[in-house]
Amino acid sequence: MNLFRIRGIQLQLHFTFFLLLAVVAWDGWSDSQWPGLLWSVATILAFFTCVVLHELGHSLTAIRFGIGVRRILLMPIGGMAEFDEIPRQPRQEFLMTIAGPAVNFVIAGVLWSIFGWPENDYPADATGFAHLLLHWNLLMGCFNLLPAFPMDGGRILRSLLATRLPYAVATFWAATVGKILCVLGFVAALFVPTWLHPDEGPLYMAAVLFAFIFVAGEIEYRAAKRRERDEAHWKNVLERLHRPAPPPVVLDEPSAIVPREG
Repeated sequence: MNLFRIRGIQLQLHFTFFLLLAVVAWDGWSDSQWPGLLWSVATILAFFTCVVLHELGHSLTAIRFGIGVRRILLMPIGGMAEFDEIPRQPRQEFLMTIAGPAVNFVIAGVLWSIFGWPENDYPADATGFAHLLLHWNLLMGCFNLLPAFPMDGGRILRSLLATRLPYAVATFWAATVGKILCVLGFVAALFVPTWLHPDEGPLYMAAVLFAFIFVAGEIEYRAAKRRERDEAHWKNVLERLHRPAPPPVVLDEPSAIVPREG
């Protein structure tokens, strides 16, 4: 579903987002009917507003480097900005990537300066609402900095590795580190909560998120590898087409045979 455009960037909602909204609304209604429903819906919309600002941090930095941004897609597990390309220059990729978490930390800093540091509970008032957003933005910024490719932390890791290694090799190591972290996160989300607190169940949403990151990282690594292979192929083709022809080889003419007088 298309919403509106920001600096030419189309903001879209995935259809599953409405399922999340319905679950959150029902949970709030079950807790305290209309007040609970309004509070739950308002907090989830505010959270995803911060997600949009996070993705705009990436997108506006990309536009500054001349990279087109197709859309920002909101899903229940977060947001995703789609770019025409990912820059190969490590500095550009680093700045474009770090801009997203930086937005979250700026939002948290502004809320902290106005409302102070949050307590453990969040009362249903303006201060509790602000404290909840402060915590969420800190969590969003820190979580995205995990070096789990293709999350922000994984891209930052690749940009740092690419200053010393070829781009494809840097992508391989960033993706490998990301897969290890995703497997650990998936296992922890399913088993650690029950192990620590028998009354608590597995964190299925977190497990799904880590599984999604694992698959997305593998897909992007394969795409980067295929792109490197195709570029090398066409580079060789162009070199052969523009290779200067070798100079003609001139053979010595045979000497004339003078008949011998006999």
